[in-house]
Amino acid sequence: MKKIGYLFLASFLVFKTQAQLPKINIPKVNNPFKKTDNKDTLSNNTVINGLKEALQVGINKGTQQLSAFDGFFGNAALKILMPPEAVKVEQSLRKLGMNKQVDDAILNMNRAAEDATKQAAPIFIDAIKGMSFTDAFAILRGNENAATTFLQNKTNTALTNAFRPVIETALNKIDATKHWNTIFSNYNRFALQKVNPDLTAYVTEKALQGIFMQLAIEEGKIRKDPAARTTDILKTVFGK
Repeated sequence: MKKIGYLFLASFLVFKTQAQLPKINIPKVNNPFKKTDNKDTLSNNTVINGLKEALQVGINKGTQQLSAFDGFFGNAALKILMPPEAVKVEQSLRKLGMNKQVDDAILNMNRAAEDATKQAAPIFIDAIKGMSFTDAFAILRGNENAATTFLQNKTNTALTNAFRPVIETALNKIDATKHWNTIFSNYNRFALQKVNPDLTAYVTEKALQGIFMQLAIEEGKIRKDPAARTTDILKTVFGK
């Protein structure tokens, strides 16, 4: 336990700037349909029901994958690593034979994200229920990630509030939050450039980033792959 404390204690020696949470960069996918006369002739109910079904399909697949064991940790694209500013510290600690301590810290962050993702589906479903006709047509005629962006705008605050306590509990199991907060709260008393003392916020933001990236992938499948349109209404709304 002390060695994990040393991990976070060593990290502040090389932190020069406040940790910034990364902007979510949703991956691009091909958009096989633009605004067409066929889309304009679809009824409002058909469009909104199709979009709701598409979102539910993407949400179910995405959250089930990420909340499963190794959903984050086993995914090279989404795995949560130590903050970029701590890479040199991590490398130094590994050279000192502290591989297990570093690996345990990274594993715990990812397990926390996997546990928190189980809270996501009901929040997404509430957002879908509130979708208007205007929202639905904007998504249908929008860019490659219009549906994912809609969900991100509607749910980000609620997801943050739901994820944070779950992640904090997981991090507290190894005293990671306590060591991080103590070190950087004291450091910030004297530093001109402050370091973010909130490890829970960092892991929460990375977890949300991973979820929205996964939802974008699922949205892309429905938009470009006919095989992913598993119901008649999806085929009608998203068909070429």
